Amino acid sequence: MSLESLYQELILDHSKRPHGFGLAEADDHTGTSYQRNPICGDEVTLRVRVSEDGQTIRDVTWEGQGCSISQASASMLVDLIDGVPREKAAELIDGFREALRSRGTIELDEDVYEDAAALSGVSKFSARVKCAMLAWVALEEGLAQTS
Repeated sequence: MSLESLYQELILDHSKRPHGFGLAEADDHTGTSYQRNPICGDEVTLRVRVSEDGQTIRDVTWEGQGCSISQASASMLVDLIDGVPREKAAELIDGFREALRSRGTIELDEDVYEDAAALSGVSKFSARVKCAMLAWVALEEGLAQTS
């Protein structure tokens, strides 16, 4: 099985059995963001809860609908981001954005991005980049609400 086939299988698995699906209740330490891709209709509402001091992500939950790429990306983001410091989350978002906008010249490091590295290939298809970025942009906006 090729690496591309493995990545496709991983994306499909996350889209069929998404992690973090279902919005948690909001409290004083949460930010919520709704993002939509008007081109294809993908939607995601993401809620991020931070620690009382605002420095660590406690959990991320989401709801949405759309293509397997948008749904898998949200699921992979949840696995990657839960429990990380806010600064690390910002670095991950920036690196993900850079790789997806690279048109295939930058691969995501599997050791850093875990399952989300499977989305590296999306960068070769400019029409699909927004699909993969939806949850990441929602996290960025949600975190901005908690500062």
